[in-house]
Amino acid sequence: MLTLPTVIRRTALAAVAIGALALAGCTSAQSGGGETATGKPDPDATLRVGLVLEPTNLDIRHQAGAALEQVLLDNVYQGLVTRTPQNEIAPALASEWEVSPDGLTYTFTLEEGVTFHSGGDLTASDVVTSLETARTDKTVNGNAQLSHVVSVSSPEEGTVVLTLDEPNQNLLFSLTGPAGIVLDEGDDTDMKTAANGTGPFTLASWTKGDGGTLARNADYWGEKAGVAKVELVYIPDSTAGVNAALDGSVDVLTAVLPDLAPQLDGQAGFTLAHGKSTDKGTLAFNNAKAPLDDPKVREALRLAVDHDALAEALGGAVTQFGPIPALDPGYEDLSELVPFDPERAKELLKEAGQDDLELTLTIPSHYSTTIPTFLVSAYHEVGVELKVETVEFPTWLEDVYTNHDYDLSFVLHVEPRDFENFANPAYYFGYDNAEVQELYAEAMATLDADESAELLAQAARIVSEDHAADWLYTVEPITAIGDTVSGFPTDSTNSRLNLSAVTVAG
Repeated sequence: MLTLPTVIRRTALAAVAIGALALAGCTSAQSGGGETATGKPDPDATLRVGLVLEPTNLDIRHQAGAALEQVLLDNVYQGLVTRTPQNEIAPALASEWEVSPDGLTYTFTLEEGVTFHSGGDLTASDVVTSLETARTDKTVNGNAQLSHVVSVSSPEEGTVVLTLDEPNQNLLFSLTGPAGIVLDEGDDTDMKTAANGTGPFTLASWTKGDGGTLARNADYWGEKAGVAKVELVYIPDSTAGVNAALDGSVDVLTAVLPDLAPQLDGQAGFTLAHGKSTDKGTLAFNNAKAPLDDPKVREALRLAVDHDALAEALGGAVTQFGPIPALDPGYEDLSELVPFDPERAKELLKEAGQDDLELTLTIPSHYSTTIPTFLVSAYHEVGVELKVETVEFPTWLEDVYTNHDYDLSFVLHVEPRDFENFANPAYYFGYDNAEVQELYAEAMATLDADESAELLAQAARIVSEDHAADWLYTVEPITAIGDTVSGFPTDSTNSRLNLSAVTVAG
């Protein structure tokens, strides 16, 4: 049960992350960190982090993709609130907030002494302008999540008030994303190539193709970052990433593929950390395009896949049979809806008049070949010929995500609490179900968290019964952490990496 008319303070939130404090010695926003390194932390150290997906540009407000949130949120940009790797809400630029009993008014008290990287002081006007822009400009990422915010105001300096037309269960969570970041009012920074935030790191440099460098913000209003610099090294090829770790080019390698993990386990001073996530390996069906607009075809494609065998083949994965992962509200085990049944799949395809079906799978090039190879074989067994089209990620964003030009597509959806995508017919899934949309709206409008979760579970069951997509697995991320590194996050690492508490021993 969620009790809304309460004041949430830093002291109360500290208990949420006490386990992380023990591991990382950091603020409540940092949790899920790795083991403590031996040796004294070097405050002048540089941390070199190997990552997979490089952003197309740095405009976190308008450029889609989790790669920007992964490195810029919490480190460079901040909002009124943030979230831990376990998806708990934690304070950021707001020291506390209060929610009215009817759930329609959120009053935030701002931290004092906050400055932007450019040197200007954070004011309530900056917050008002940032959030007003996010809620009114439909080009801003997360704009739809603020649709029930009717006004943002500041009755006095240091206080910001958000007024809603109906309660929104996910409002605070939405404010932890791109729509919630606070920018310097009137600043003319080109967000595609530079950044001006309030976080513990400044963006010292960025070159497309070469990665970037974060530098400790010496004037940061909170606890200073544990390292002087962070080098962001983008290595889309998984084998090349392992080689970079082995030859000492990086101190940490994220998103290690399970089949390559043994090469790093205990080698070259690395330890493997296995984390939790809401990263969903999603096989998207274009519900708005024939023949995927036929639920019989979609069901057949799901029944043709042995999900347990795929998860085992991938390693570092657990099965998921619905749109909501175990860490999110509304999760329910829906495995009974999709048994492995290739014979029934053949029957459904025949009933749909699709005995000789040919489809194309569009998949970004950085993903393991295990997935398309497995799907090609599984579909072949039921009479479906699957062509695999491998593309660069920017091409996927343009063709699939933006233009909806695809049959099947696979990507990791790493965003938590993203069920809204199935309640939005304009999303690239093309799934349109009025009952699901109504249930989702009710779930967001209720003040009771338990009731909201029950409504989400009902909606998720309908989506899975409609076979709107095939959720192949949930990722258990593997991170290779150098023995000199302490406090590196291990949960939800594909979507958010708060590096402020990480240290490197000298």
